[in-house]
Order: sequence, then structure tokens, then C-alpha cells
Amino acid sequence: MRRINLGWLASVSALAALMVIGQPVLARQNEEPVKITSFSGAYLAARVAEVDNDLDSAIAYYKRALAFDTENQQLQQSLMLALISQGRFDESLPYAEKLKSVAEIERFSRVALAIDTIRKKDYPAAEHLLKLAAESDLDRLISSVMTAWAKLGAGDGKAALAYLEKLSGPEWYTLFTTYHSALIADVAGQTDVADQLYSETIDNVAAGSAAPETWLRAAEAYARFLAMQGEEDKALAILDKADEFASGRLALAALREKISKDETISPLISNPADGSSEILLDLASALSRGGGEPFVRIYLQFALALKPDSDAVLLQLASVAEQQENAEEAIALYQRVPADSPLKRASELQLGLNLADLDRHDEAVEHLKRLLDQDPDDVRAYLALGGVYSSKEEYRNAADVYDRAAERLKEPTRAEWNIFYQRGIAYERLKEWPKAEPNFRKALELMPDQPQVLNYLGYSWVDMNMNLDEGLDMIRKAVELRPSDGYIVDSLGWAYYRLGRFEEAVTELERAVSLKPDDPVLNDHLGDAYWRVGRKLEATFQWSHARDMKPEPDVLANVQKKLAEGLPPIEGKAAAEAPSKPVAPEVKPAPAPDPDKKSELIAPAPAGKVAVTPAAYKVQRGQSLWSIADEVLGNGGRYQEILNLNPQLQGDPGRIVPGQELILPALSD
Repeated sequence: MRRINLGWLASVSALAALMVIGQPVLARQNEEPVKITSFSGAYLAARVAEVDNDLDSAIAYYKRALAFDTENQQLQQSLMLALISQGRFDESLPYAEKLKSVAEIERFSRVALAIDTIRKKDYPAAEHLLKLAAESDLDRLISSVMTAWAKLGAGDGKAALAYLEKLSGPEWYTLFTTYHSALIADVAGQTDVADQLYSETIDNVAAGSAAPETWLRAAEAYARFLAMQGEEDKALAILDKADEFASGRLALAALREKISKDETISPLISNPADGSSEILLDLASALSRGGGEPFVRIYLQFALALKPDSDAVLLQLASVAEQQENAEEAIALYQRVPADSPLKRASELQLGLNLADLDRHDEAVEHLKRLLDQDPDDVRAYLALGGVYSSKEEYRNAADVYDRAAERLKEPTRAEWNIFYQRGIAYERLKEWPKAEPNFRKALELMPDQPQVLNYLGYSWVDMNMNLDEGLDMIRKAVELRPSDGYIVDSLGWAYYRLGRFEEAVTELERAVSLKPDDPVLNDHLGDAYWRVGRKLEATFQWSHARDMKPEPDVLANVQKKLAEGLPPIEGKAAAEAPSKPVAPEVKPAPAPDPDKKSELIAPAPAGKVAVTPAAYKVQRGQSLWSIADEVLGNGGRYQEILNLNPQLQGDPGRIVPGQELILPALSD
């Protein structure tokens, strides 16, 4: 199915090149922002507004340009698509009418007009409009399924099913056509046919892996159908199968509860407008897995025009807005989710996160606290609130939130692994490693081979020269699980770098940059690795590239320093002469202290040893600040003193490398 799916998405990407709309944002104004007195000025202003993601201004300028050239079809196309994408569907219809015979745009103009006629229940007119002169595979599927729904609306359910049965196309059509045939038979009252078609859809799990949202919607529709037929046990069995496919689906959990309580169940789709909206939602959801946001947005807005209160469509549109970093629009969409929807609470949680993205931090915290007070057992609320604190680097508050969550989890399950992972991150950022490490281990106990946890824990160990072999194995495993994740591949490369294995570091860091070329930190890391293997010209290029990407201030300052001075030489044995595999120290680090016993974390030096003047110490391979403090100072918990004496570490115990000289508080008997 991967091959089939990729081919489908590739064809969609080719179509996307025909579209000339930008990334839309929430409405800012409906009038022309600046007075324009020429066609060229208006057109250029519209294009600039699109580049700036200010689509409402672009719409205003396109309208102004059309005042100079009223018959310009290219302008009409751009304006129509922008209006649809912005949710101003009714405004787009006059332009759709003008463009309904223009071949290159009819896939949108005629579908828009068909949607309007379906809303008006003029089904014969819809069928006529859905006959397209030029169709891609995607267009043909949309127009054919909507035509079938129009035939049902006209009162001929058998003709609707026959129409879809005759539809030929690529293999990936099957899931969509079988599902919608089941829906049509269900609405038409053809119970036996609907049962068979629903069953065929659910049995096609392989196709569901390529379009999981559609498969899960089909599972919900089938469970509703069975429950309405009085077959509650079969309905619950379908929901069990859906949970195995993808657990934690709120709509399915709410449906399970209603069935268990013997409450009234309604069908997922009940009329041709809902069915037409559904195919647009299905395809938009599938397309969103492979990019193509312009298509996704237009199809979702089409779906919303047919079903304005669709919680599923509103959440998908909000997700697109988040991908486009438009938090204001996402908030407006989340607010539209109906209060009785099982997705309402999820939308409220996301709303809080978007408030934080807008730097409305206090509002976000208060909003999420209210949600948590309403349901103190909702793990998602703890994660959302903790995430807001973490986004502002308020890691103590984040840790406190995760502590509260963990206290309520008497017997944590696989689904709660993220609480412990996030708590581990919070404590690691607070430089309280003895508290952080057990949380990462707990997360892996609940979710073995979770790549994010493997990466974080493995890299932390390597960065502190602890558990080197196990740490590297964890990072390698994370890379195997997520070979296309540039950040995880970067972790492996940077781990090699920290261990002095610079040639291996170059190999992995080059791969990381190829996967994530626009990240300044990854480019900075590659520059460091190039420098250490003697490729200084390439190092300078990477650092310059990182600088030009406008990194965070601390990263920028470090990059500029390296551009001016390069990297300092590594003292001691040359890295090229170091063993290919790190050697663990003979003296193992002391056991991590109990995080609940504060005194153990800040224990004084052992009796009989008195601190005197600071002394220099050269870091050996395989050592961490903890092991140095334990071996030299007699107490691993005193690693913080070493941090305080060595400002070049910037408060990060992971910044030490073999051969580096540190200042230690000297001890005498």
C-alpha cells in the first residue's frame, strides 16, 4: 500500500503546482489595506500579500486589480481559490460561475457550484455540474462519489450504488468507494447491503494504513449502524478492532460509552449533504499525511460549507492552521466545535496550547487549569499545562504538574508513557538528573522502543559520559525506528562527536542536515565536526549557513565566535589516535541519590577532607561530572560545584569532552 499511496500523493503534488494561493491566515480586514491606482500595483500588492501570508489583504488587492481588468480569468481564479480557502465560500460562488467552463480550474469552480446546489437539494443540477471535462484520479473520485450522493438525494439509491460499483480507478479507490457505498446503502435503508459493505471496508485494514482516518470513520459508522440494529455486542467488537488499529480515539470512546449505557445512537451520515461532506473530509485527511496543504484546506472548506457544524472538519482545519503557524485562526476554529461534541474537550486543550503560541501565556495557563479542575484525571490536560510551562522554560512548574499527574496514576498503562517522558525532560532541564533518569526508564518500561525516549535518554547518557555503550545502542535504535528524523540522526552524530569519534560524527551529521537542511543547530553541529576532521573551509561554510538562518541568540553568539576564532584545539591525546570505541572508566559512578532526599543531592564533602584552593583537572575518556566529583571530591552530588567553577560549561554538565581542563575545588586530608 505504501507504493500505491505514494503514487497518489505524487499526483496530488503535481496538481498543487497549478494553484496560486498562499498560506492563508485569519481575517484581518476586508477592505483594500492601501489605496492602489493601477492594475500592476494591485496585482503585485496581492502577490506580496500572499507571500506574507496575509490572504485577506490579497483578496482585497485582487478585487482591486479586477476593477482594472474585469475579464481577467487568472485573477478570477486566484480570487476564487483564496476566498474558498479563507472560508468565504458564498463570496466565491459568482467567480465560480464565471469559471465553470474553464478546464484548468473547473475541478474547483464546478465542485463549488455543485456543493451549493446540494445545499439547496437541487440534485439533478449537482449531477450536471459534477461532469468535469478534465479529471485526475483524485478529481474523478470526488466527482463520482458526490454524484452517487446526488443520485441518492434524487431518490434512486440503487442507481447510486450501481454508479459507484462501475467506477474504475487505481487500487487506492477501493477503501473510499466501498465505505461510501456502505453509507449510501445505510441511508437508503438497504440494511443487508450496508452490513456487507461496511464489513468489507473494515476487513480492508491494509488500505486503512494508507488512509487511517477514513478507516476509523468507517469503523465508527459501522458500529453506529450495528447498535441501531440492536447488535450492541457486534458494535462493541468493531470498536475493539478500531482500538487495536489506533487507540485513544475520543469519538470512538464516546460512542462505546453511549452503547454501553443503552443510549440512543444516531447514524454518522444521514443525508446527501453529509455524505458529500464526508468524501471531501476523507480525502483531505488522507492528503494531510503527505503535505499538499492548499488542497487539504480547500477540500475541508468545501466540506464545512456542506456541514458547518462538523466537529471532525473543524478540528482538521484547525490542525492545518497550526501547521501553518496560524494560532489565531486555529483558536477561532476550535471555538466553533459544538459543545456536545466528544471532541470539544480536545479542542479546548488545543485552544490553550495555541494561546501559549501567541505568547498569551497567562491566559493559556488559566484556561488549562480550569480544564484540569473540571477533570483532575485527564492526563491530556496535565500534558497540555506542563507543555505550556515548558514552552516558557518554567521547568519547575512543569515538573510539579507532571508530579501531580504521576500521583494520580496508581497503575500507569502504556498510554501514559508520555507523562513520565515529559517529567524526565523537565527534571533534566532543571539539572536534576537523579530525578530525570528514573522517569525516562519508566517511560521505556511502559512503551519499549519509543524512539523519542530512546533518543533522549541515550543521548543524555552519552553527553554526560555515562553508560556509554547502552546510550549509543539506544540512539542507534532510535535512528533505526525513525531513520528520516533529522533531529534523532543528529543526536547520533553529536554523540559520536562528544566521544571524539569525529569521522563517524561527520557521516551522521551530514545525513541529519540532508534530512533537516533548514535547522541552524544541525548545521552548526556539522560545522564543528568538519573542523575536527580538518575540513576547516567546509566548517566555516556550515557555520556561516547556520548564522544566516537566524538561530536563537545563544546559538548565534557561539557560531559567530567560531567564525572569528575557529574551535580551540583538544588538549592531550589527539582525537584521531583515540580508540574507535569509548572506554568506560574503571571507577563506576556512584549510585544516583534518592531524589526525594534533598540532603543527598547537596551533601557536603566527607569528614576528614577540607576544601582548599581550586585545582586544574583534565577530563579522561568516559568520565562525567558526577564520576569526577565522586572520584576526586568524594561525593558525586558535588558535581554542581564543578559547574559553578567552570563558566565555559554554561551550567550544562554535558558540555565536557575528553582532554578538557576543568577547575575543581581541591581537597586535602
